[in-house]
Amino acid sequence: MMNVAKDKIHNIYSPKKFDNKVSFDKNELGKILNIYGKMVALGEWRDYGISILRDFSIFSIYRHSSEYPIYKVKKMPKNSNKREVFSVIAMDGKILKRGNDLSTVLKPLEAKLFRIVK
Repeated sequence: MMNVAKDKIHNIYSPKKFDNKVSFDKNELGKILNIYGKMVALGEWRDYGISILRDFSIFSIYRHSSEYPIYKVKKMPKNSNKREVFSVIAMDGKILKRGNDLSTVLKPLEAKLFRIVK
């Protein structure tokens, strides 16, 4: 499909459409989906969504698909000079953890995997 804008022709399916956008790479998605899969198996989480935008990307985690996300994992590389590329944000907007290493930032979500069994 082609769009004509300001005397230029753009293919909306072109890979160039995503050139200037921030996205999670394969390894980052693997780390997030590993935790997500375990929580789905426990019945705690049911759905997710990925938003890829120009300045940041968000992996949203839902308990039910019709709800507001209970957690968001945000990647914002423009914060790299502050060494805070990743952050985990709770439903109320509170930042649970942030930092440059995704594995460390995901620790609050991994803590949810451990339960006391009586």
